[in-house]
Amino acid sequence: VESEELNFILDEVKNSHPIDYVAVPLKTIAGGSVANTIRGLAAGFGINCGLIGAYGDDEQGSLFVNNMNSYNIDISKLRLKEGPTAQCVCLVDKSGNRTMRPCLFNAVKVQATSLICFEFNQASDLTSADLKGSKWLVMRYAILNMDVIQTAIKLAKQEGVLVSLDLASFEMVRKFRSPLLQLLESGSIDLCFANEDEAAELIKDEENADPESALDFLARRCRWAVVTLGSKGCIAKSGKEVARVPAIGGCTAVDATGAGDLFASGFLYGLVMGLGLEDCCRMGSCSGGSVVRSIGGEVAPENWRWMYEQIQRRGLPLP
Repeated sequence: VESEELNFILDEVKNSHPIDYVAVPLKTIAGGSVANTIRGLAAGFGINCGLIGAYGDDEQGSLFVNNMNSYNIDISKLRLKEGPTAQCVCLVDKSGNRTMRPCLFNAVKVQATSLICFEFNQASDLTSADLKGSKWLVMRYAILNMDVIQTAIKLAKQEGVLVSLDLASFEMVRKFRSPLLQLLESGSIDLCFANEDEAAELIKDEENADPESALDFLARRCRWAVVTLGSKGCIAKSGKEVARVPAIGGCTAVDATGAGDLFASGFLYGLVMGLGLEDCCRMGSCSGGSVVRSIGGEVAPENWRWMYEQIQRRGLPLP
C-alpha cells in the first residue's frame, strides 16, 4: 500500500472500538520476515547471524537497528540511507489470524536478506564481501528486487553459500508466479519454504494442487523443500526422504505473525547442526510454536523457555 493508505489504516485502528472485542493497543516492533528468522536464530539458538541491507534515517530505522543490535546480530553490513524506513501493518483477529499491509514504495531500498520491506537500490550495492564466511543466505521472494535476488544468489554460489528462499505470500506467488518459477527452475535454491496457501498458488495449474503435490514440485528443484500447514504441522522432503511432523503448541494461537519465520529459524538451526530431516521439522515446529503465544513476531523470553522445554521433551539438542 502507499503511505497514505497505511496512515488511513492506522487511524482507523486507533479510532475503532468494536463492541465485541477488547482491542489491544497498537504495538510497534522491529521485524520483517527474514529479520524475524535471523533474530530467532540469534536469540533462540545462539547462531552467529548478520543482516545485509539498509535502513532509513527515521525513528523506525533507529528502532530496527537498536533491536537487532540488542540480540548481537551483526549489523555492520547495514547501510544508512536518507529516506523513510518501510513499515508493515499487521491486523490480528480474535482467532490469531493476521492480515498484513506493507508500505514499500517510498522507503529506502535494501537487499532481500534483511527485511521484505527493504531492497537495495541497485544490484551493485551487494558484493561478495557481504557473503564471505557465511553458511546460508536467507531470502524472501519479492518482485521489486529480483535483480538483487539474482545477484545475491550468484555471489552466494561463488562463495559456496547455501540459499534459502521463503515464498513470501500467496498474493506474491499469484501475481508474480512466472519469475518465481524461473527462479526455482534455475536450480540455485537449496531450501524453499512455502505455507499451504503459497503452495496451492505455486501449482494451481496442476490437476492435484494439494500440499503433497507442491512438496514434490519443490523437492524436484530444491535440495530441501518444506510446506507448513498451520495447526496441522508441516511436511518436508529431501531427495526421497519425506517427513511429516505435527504442530507443537498446545494452545490457541494469540497471533500467527512470524510463525513461518520462526519455523524457518528452527529448521535452519537443525540443518546447521546436521540433524536429520524429521528432527529439523521438529525443531522448526518448536520454534514456530513459541512465537504464536504472544502478539508480534518477536519471541518473548518466557516463550523461549517454553520452546526449550519442548525441544528437551523430544530429545533434540538444546542450543
